[in-house]
Amino acid sequence: MDYIIANYNEKTHSEAILTLMDVYSRDPMGGGKPLSAKAKQCLIGELAIRPYAFSIIAFSNSTPVGLVNCFEGFSTFACAPLVNIHDMVVHPDYRGQGIGSYLLAKVDAVARDRGACKVTLEVLQGNSIAQKLYRKTGFSSYELDPQVGSAEFWEKKLEVA
Repeated sequence: MDYIIANYNEKTHSEAILTLMDVYSRDPMGGGKPLSAKAKQCLIGELAIRPYAFSIIAFSNSTPVGLVNCFEGFSTFACAPLVNIHDMVVHPDYRGQGIGSYLLAKVDAVARDRGACKVTLEVLQGNSIAQKLYRKTGFSSYELDPQVGSAEFWEKKLEVA
């Protein structure tokens, strides 16, 4: 298994990202629909122009089998960068082989190289398999004070032109 930090200008890497994002999008945990035409056309270019974005791809021989898309943010309390895992997918045919754990270890290494204070992610309540992996690799729900409970991830969708 090879794990590489993607070069968005490399055709093999961009094709791997789009293939795995479509696999993720079609999965019930990714919405259950094919990747949108807009994402297929624009995603790689949009990632490439964002200096704080990085993707790590797992290949088995030349077949893309796993992907994480990450974005650097900033923790005001720690006054340090953080890395958010925005997407993570392992192709269904390759699950259970440790690919997810290794991808997360690679994210940790990049985060440490960038001086990040933490790695964050969101996970659906019903995704018990992913939750088990995340707990095994050191993730937990976020709380500042147990008296006020753990944080929730909320969204407000905006119209995009």
